[in-house]
Amino acid sequence: MVEDVTIASVAALLVTVSFPFYIYGAWIIIDSETVTWGVLRHHLSYIFVGLTLNTVPVVFWMIPKLFEQLGGFAAVHAFFGLQAYAFLAFALTGIVPILRAKRQYNLYHEPDQSIDIGEIHENMDAWRLRLRAGVIGYVVCWLVAWVLGVIRFGVRYGFV
Repeated sequence: MVEDVTIASVAALLVTVSFPFYIYGAWIIIDSETVTWGVLRHHLSYIFVGLTLNTVPVVFWMIPKLFEQLGGFAAVHAFFGLQAYAFLAFALTGIVPILRAKRQYNLYHEPDQSIDIGEIHENMDAWRLRLRAGVIGYVVCWLVAWVLGVIRFGVRYGFV
């Protein structure tokens, strides 16, 4: 049987490795002057890898172990992790309508520099605000949960 510390170490490593995928995925969008369909797909390929590396350990290791380890510190760690996913869901309420509007105007395949993205729909600014707030909230809560998780790991397995 694989020891608890081994599985916890793999889970911690996978969650930690997810962060560079988030950063590089963000950099792809930030560095792009125009977000075409190809740029968006390239960005999302890194974001999905990061989300997978993060979510698989959460679902298959952390959540099942939570109730047997539930204490104040674990509850705070779980709270920030849950908030990160809530912010991600909030970001999706912005990105989905943005994707629809940009596809309606065919701005992914034929980006027209003369069209201001804020003018293609009356709610575009609100959707972009949701997207930004959701992404920033996700990253901040993810970082807090990660730091708390590293501390929990160190305390639980005698590294601290």
